[in-house]
Amino acid sequence: MSFKNSSLHGNAPDKATAALLLIDVINDLEFPEGNQILPFALSMAKNLVELKRRAKAAKIPAIYVNDNFGRWQSNFNNQVEHCLADRVRGQSLVELLRPEQDDYFVLKPKHSGFYSTSLDILLDYLQVRKVIITGIAGNICVLFTANDAYLRDLQILVPADCVASNTREENDIALEQMAKVLKADIRMPAAIDLEAINKIDD
Repeated sequence: MSFKNSSLHGNAPDKATAALLLIDVINDLEFPEGNQILPFALSMAKNLVELKRRAKAAKIPAIYVNDNFGRWQSNFNNQVEHCLADRVRGQSLVELLRPEQDDYFVLKPKHSGFYSTSLDILLDYLQVRKVIITGIAGNICVLFTANDAYLRDLQILVPADCVASNTREENDIALEQMAKVLKADIRMPAAIDLEAINKIDD
């Protein structure tokens, strides 16, 4: 019998069937395509705020899976402060999606949330079998994370209006690819029964 140290969980749920992954939403958008993605990201963020609220009510933990954006001497809290205080392009995005005290976070060095991170271990401790993947960019980091989740036999949900890419066409193509190849559920969040998804089998 394996032993899992419950102190690792803090105030977040000790056990959950599903987890909400927020990919790269703590983002200053200070890159060449930042102006292009900004309106799509803000629209996505407004939908994601409501999804996160509903997830919390259903006892689904939120996990911020965020790139370090080359800031190797920074931690997650520093990233949040940078986006809120340094007058960056993505400030309004981060103001909408700033993390709460009981949220989890994982810093990633590359595109996938699983590559060289502790996400696998965290999901294992929480006993998660389903991941709701949201964030930026739908055709890059969201897609790479969903691919790695599929390889781990996790059930994947990618709510269609909770991911954003540089263009609507790129986003639609990525969603279609995830639905077809990775068997992802890409329904709109309002159509997803979060309490049923997070039901823990006895």
